[in-house]
This record gives sequence, structure tokens and C-alpha cells, in this order.
Amino acid sequence: MKEIIEGTIKFRLEVLPQLSEMFDRLAIAQSPEVLFITCSDSRIDPNLITQANPGRLFICRNAGNIVPPHQYHAGGMTASIEYAVQALKIKDIIICGHYGCGAMAAAMDLDAIKDFPHVLDWLVHSRAAMAVVDHTHPDASPERRLDMLCERNIVLQMQHLATHPYIAARLATDEVELHGWIYDIGSGMIKAYDSNSNGFIPVEEHYAGTVHLTDKPNTVAGA
Repeated sequence: MKEIIEGTIKFRLEVLPQLSEMFDRLAIAQSPEVLFITCSDSRIDPNLITQANPGRLFICRNAGNIVPPHQYHAGGMTASIEYAVQALKIKDIIICGHYGCGAMAAAMDLDAIKDFPHVLDWLVHSRAAMAVVDHTHPDASPERRLDMLCERNIVLQMQHLATHPYIAARLATDEVELHGWIYDIGSGMIKAYDSNSNGFIPVEEHYAGTVHLTDKPNTVAGA
């Protein structure tokens, strides 16, 4: 905790004064561009890996970057997604998983987490992805199966997103776009889901024809 507490003091005294104009603006209101749904894993830093300043990403995190299918009862993920789309008018939603995901490893060995009943209930929302891997690659190594599950889980959660009425309505009129990303922690590589190949390809390749990309990154506040 010592380093964390000292970090908050350093931010207030050293970093914030250099960015006072931006934070004065953010103190009044937010207008994020992207809903970024990712894993709770401590190694994932959405602002760092996207080089996005505060205020640009509306971030939702949970174990396994899961989006439960729409149901008519209150849930933290459902409420947050609804607010992002209905109130903040966000037009792009990214589900960003990562290789080596502990939640997906647990989904492969449910007996190992039998003493974690809530985790077991949560991972039900990844069961269809596990079924796909089991059916399509029954003889793959455990390491390869985990990689494939991390990828297929992202595709499944994108499908779950489309069951939410306010998402489905905007998808029908091209008012919102869904993006599936997977992050490799060691290399920093991010791949995006490509529906044509039903696989993941580097983001620079996936978005080459639709987004103007430069070699010069944005600068993250405080980085």
C-alpha cells in the first residue's frame, strides 16, 4: 500500500498541475468515445495499451471480460453498458480479452474452482466458447486450447452484447459498432476479430482500410 498511497500524492502534487486544463474540463462532464470491456486482470491497463488520455474510455472490468446475455434483472455489467450507450451515446464497444486469462483457465477445469461458487456461476457465460473449442479442436494441447478459448470467449461475448435490446436496435441502424480484441501481455500485440476469416489479425491490418493510422502514438497523461 505504501507505493500506492505515495502515488496518489505524487499525482496530485506533480502530475495534475501539468494537466490542469484537461482535468478542469473533465471535472465538469465526461464524453467518452469508446466503451472498453476488459478483464479484471491486474496486468491489463486499458489507457496504457491504447495510449488514451483520461476521459476517452468508459471502462468496465470483470473476470473474463464477460457480458452476460440480456436478462430483465439488474446487473452491474448490463446497467453500465446501458448507461454507456443510452446516456453517453457511445458508438464503439470494444471487448478486449487477453491470452493466458486465469478466468478462461478456470473455465477449462471447473473442478479446480468448486470452492468458488460465484466464480462458477459467472463462468457459465463462457460455456458456449468452451464447447466450440472442445468440438473443433478436441486433440489440441492444453496451452493451445487455452489460447483458442480466450479468443472464442471474446466472440461469444460480442454475440451476448447483441442480445441487449438497446445494442440490437443500434446495430440494426449502424449506430454502434462492436470490436473484439485480444491482447498479448508479453509482446504488446493486440489483434482484432475479423468476421471474414472468423479469426484474429493484428489491429493495424484489420483497421488499415477504415482508420487512418500513423506511426506516432498519442501521449497518455502522466506517462
